[in-house]
Formats: sequence, C-alpha cells, structure tokens
Amino acid sequence: MSFFIAEAYADAGVPAAGPSMWGQLIMLGVFAVVFYFLLLRPQMKRQKEQKLLMEGLQKGDEVVFAGGLIGTIRKVEDDFAVIELTTNVEVKVQRAAVVATLPKGTIKNI
Repeated sequence: MSFFIAEAYADAGVPAAGPSMWGQLIMLGVFAVVFYFLLLRPQMKRQKEQKLLMEGLQKGDEVVFAGGLIGTIRKVEDDFAVIELTTNVEVKVQRAAVVATLPKGTIKNI
C-alpha cells in the first residue's frame, strides 16, 4: 500500500538448511587441534625453558634481566639472586626476572 516502497512477500518454500551435527563436531575438533599446536604447545615449551634456566643459575653466570640490565651472579638464594652490576654495586633480584644467560666474558667486551 505504500507509495514509495513495494510490498515484499516471503517465499514460504524450503527452509534454509545449516551444517550437519557431524560437520560442526569435525570443525570443533579441527579448531581444537589448531589451537593446541599454534598456542598451547609453544607456550608450554617456553615455560619449560624458563624453568630450566632459573634452576640452572649459579654463581659466576652472566645474565640479562627483563629490564635490560646485565650483571654477574654473586649469590643464589631460594627465589632471589644477588647480582653485581658493576664494581661494588650489587642488587638483589628475583630469579624469575632473568631472561637469558650470556657467554662468559660478554660483560668485559661491552
């Protein structure tokens, strides 16, 4: 009845069919596998490497911290390590802040 818009009539024919239940389950399974290999597995590997790094810290190691500081470990305690940044400058940091160990003599070459 509208002057500008023509009336539309819906086709009462066949209803639209979605994917089957098995197709949805297969897609959910594929998504879970992709999620595991792209996200979970690499994260677990990084956590394992970080744990081994923290457990392997010992006196005399040259290390880099999350903040970018470089120092030599003087003493290792339970969750902390005493680090010598320069001569007569020692700080106590959490072992979890260690990002990497450096080869011996790296600090002297910097």
